[in-house]
Amino acid sequence: LYPHMTVYDNMAFGIKLQKMPKDTIDEKVRKTAKILEIEDLLDRKPKQLSGGQRQRVALGRAIIRDAQVFLMDEPLSNLDAKLRVQMRSEIIELHRSLDTTTIYVTHDQTEAMTMATRLVVMNKGYIQQIGTPKEIYQKPVNKFVASFIGSPAMNFIEGEIKKGKFVANDLEISFAPEKQAKVNAYEGKKVTLGMRPEELVASDFVTEMPEVPNTLHMDVSVVELLGHEFIVHGKVAGTRILSKLNVDVNKFDTNVRKLDFIVDADKLHLFDFEDEHSII
Repeated sequence: LYPHMTVYDNMAFGIKLQKMPKDTIDEKVRKTAKILEIEDLLDRKPKQLSGGQRQRVALGRAIIRDAQVFLMDEPLSNLDAKLRVQMRSEIIELHRSLDTTTIYVTHDQTEAMTMATRLVVMNKGYIQQIGTPKEIYQKPVNKFVASFIGSPAMNFIEGEIKKGKFVANDLEISFAPEKQAKVNAYEGKKVTLGMRPEELVASDFVTEMPEVPNTLHMDVSVVELLGHEFIVHGKVAGTRILSKLNVDVNKFDTNVRKLDFIVDADKLHLFDFEDEHSII
């Protein structure tokens, strides 16, 4: 924003250069200010505004142009966590009301998952995967995408396929029947098993046993209470992993040192050890 200009002049600057009539400029500024709920700020200068208010003015200066496409390059990166959550929802509402194609660049996977209708995941300048947030979360094409999308990040354990099962030290994992053929193609080869923290359910809290259950034995090191859920850190088959448990806080012992988890074979991911592409 231009510090010497009022909010009104900042928003009007771009369309003034287009030689629009003054009454048209005024109408567009006030209409945009109403959408962004900053009508009472039009006479102020940027230094008199909060971070969130300045962000709204910057958005207003962009959308006032009636463009066919908006490009937003990490617009929330300089805001604190609480304000980012608030502005995130406001941008989602704004996008819906304007119904304009918006390309939004971010390194924050939470922003990407909550705001996008379609995601483009990039790594080192190359597109890794394009799809809806749900598609990319459930069916990542490679280990990079799997590790980037999801919070906490996906757990990975290195091992190999023996007799159609994943084996790593004392850990043995079975797969869903419909995925077995793809797994069998890697017999005797090194692979990486992927499991999302939220898919690891403590055995004492399993309400319905999956069709093909797998049991993991964890040596627990730390249990974090986040109010409504627990993050359990520990080792399985010598590898550090964590579980995200959404259970009754009064029924879970935070001093536990050994814990068994059940993971549904249908929720497992398997990656090629060499090129890291998804096998299942």
